Amino acid sequence: MAELNDKGIRINKFLSEAGVLSRRKTDEEIEKGNITINGHIAVMGETVHEGDEVRFKGNLVSAKKNDVIILYNKPLGLVCTSKEADKDSIFRKLDYPGKLIYVGRLDKDSQGLLLLTTDGDLANRIQKSRNNHEKEYVVRVDKDIDENFIKGMRGGVPILDTVTKKCKCVKQGNRSFRITITQGLNRQIRRMCEYFGYKVVFLKRIRELNIELGNLKPGEYRKLTPAEEAELRRLADKQ
Repeated sequence: MAELNDKGIRINKFLSEAGVLSRRKTDEEIEKGNITINGHIAVMGETVHEGDEVRFKGNLVSAKKNDVIILYNKPLGLVCTSKEADKDSIFRKLDYPGKLIYVGRLDKDSQGLLLLTTDGDLANRIQKSRNNHEKEYVVRVDKDIDENFIKGMRGGVPILDTVTKKCKCVKQGNRSFRITITQGLNRQIRRMCEYFGYKVVFLKRIRELNIELGNLKPGEYRKLTPAEEAELRRLADKQ
């Protein structure tokens, strides 16, 4: 949550981060006159400052503070579901004393960097494909690859009734490569490889936006540093 300061934050961002309305819905409600700041009807682009009283349809809105963002190294065999839905849920293994949501899934057979947060608005902004946010993976397949395969992966692959966006792909070994994508289609990299006749045998996410997995061991997690969080939020806001 962007803290309120002398400069303030825009009313649509304030309500979005407070978990009341999306930014688009906030703009719609402003036009309807349903949002007030210190008793006057808010206008588009107006800012909220420390101590201001914001109400939506007469109900007081409080700023949500102290959102948490965690970097987790998801081990193989765990799934991104609720604790109640699956015995192999990450939330059964992750020893964290608070409710978190994951930012982009990793399937059961994939491992590596997984961001978890209490900030739903941030999670939504990161996951929107139109924002072209980068995610980088190390991948190994079941047989040798060549430059034709690499070029094919880069150029866009027809899967799931669409064609993937062009991406970065670099060969690293006879059967391994790094790939950076900006989408989050269901099992996207696995399906892209299958299109060319390859099966993924190892898939690890090592970066999302500016956040790198580094030396974090499987099953371990840490909070982002203030500098990492600030840059992540800056990148997430770019569209």
